[in-house]
Amino acid sequence: MTLTAHLHTAIGSLKRNKGRSALTMLGIVIGIASFILINSVGAGAQGLILDLVKKQGSNLIGVLPGASDEKGPPASAFGINITTLVNADADAILRSVPGVVAISGYVRGSQSLSYGDINRSYQFSGVSADYVEVESSELVSGRFFSAEDDAGLARVMVLGANVAEEYFADDDPIDKIVRFNGEKYMVIGVLKKRGTTIFSNQDDTIFIPLLTAQRTVLGIRHLAFLRAKIDTPENIDSAMEEVKQLLRQRHHINDAANDDFSVRNTEEALGILESITGALTLFLTAIAGISLVVGGVGIMNVMYVTVSERTYEIGLRKSVGARRRDILIQFLTEAVVITLIAGVIGIFVGAILSWGVAVVARAFDFEWSLIITLNSIALACLISGIIGVFFGVFPARTGAKLSPIEAMRYE
Repeated sequence: MTLTAHLHTAIGSLKRNKGRSALTMLGIVIGIASFILINSVGAGAQGLILDLVKKQGSNLIGVLPGASDEKGPPASAFGINITTLVNADADAILRSVPGVVAISGYVRGSQSLSYGDINRSYQFSGVSADYVEVESSELVSGRFFSAEDDAGLARVMVLGANVAEEYFADDDPIDKIVRFNGEKYMVIGVLKKRGTTIFSNQDDTIFIPLLTAQRTVLGIRHLAFLRAKIDTPENIDSAMEEVKQLLRQRHHINDAANDDFSVRNTEEALGILESITGALTLFLTAIAGISLVVGGVGIMNVMYVTVSERTYEIGLRKSVGARRRDILIQFLTEAVVITLIAGVIGIFVGAILSWGVAVVARAFDFEWSLIITLNSIALACLISGIIGVFFGVFPARTGAKLSPIEAMRYE
């Protein structure tokens, strides 16, 4: 028989058992759809991270309390409260490290904000006067607070774009008095809408002077972290080394192994995030692989049933001259056809689900790209074919080995 004849026979068998064929394909469809979806989401997430880094700027370094190895996050990233980083460290870095043009300390929390009949809890950030320059942010109205506001524990605040829109709509919020943490604060500025960055979403955040946040709201004297802007990307490595040496001196550390801080730049943060997303993508792909194996086992079982049902046919074909190879190819073709059809359906289902993820992500203001590569489609088709061959060959060999006389006696 020619390959065309084998394909015609395989398709005819599928048509005769439509319900069973559909259930057989289901596991492969789910597995391939998951494979396409996971690869698309992984590529979209990495693209999003790259865009966020570009938006944040590539000439930033961050200092976090707590030690870490070169590739892992510091202890503070896991919610452990470490108080080794203080305001004086930021002042010393700005004053002593060449290339540092602006620096801001950060503390964060959540407090109620009320104005008129609106009263809800919002995330706030206590930051230094250099925040706008460090983060490359812009104001649409008013001004940012000054170093004098910070030193004087001024009750002033700058609103993120979404906060200003919710509380004041079309009204001008500048010089309006609101109640924050039970005290009166004056709104002095509104930041330009920016969307989510790699670290946070400033549009949904309230900004108050760092010392005001530390001493009157949180009751602390340490920093959650700090960020410094370097004059040129070429000076980042040297600035990081200078910062490390300075902090070791200030914290009385003689051995780098005993560092109580971690210094990172945005490229390193990107590498860590990419490794995390890559590992997560690999883990989820492995789960999808389990679905494919389960689907393959289902195909093998169904093919064994098919061979059993068509034992007389196998005997009849062998009695008129069909060779063992002909029988093997016939049933192997049927298994491959099933998996390839299921693979194509799975690709379309995965593409639709990937499109749905992109739509939802964009609805939450993420600049998410729908990425489905030809490589992932080709790989999905290849995986489908391999599964068909691997799980189809065992029942096919069983059918091919049948004796024609015994097979014709089967019924």
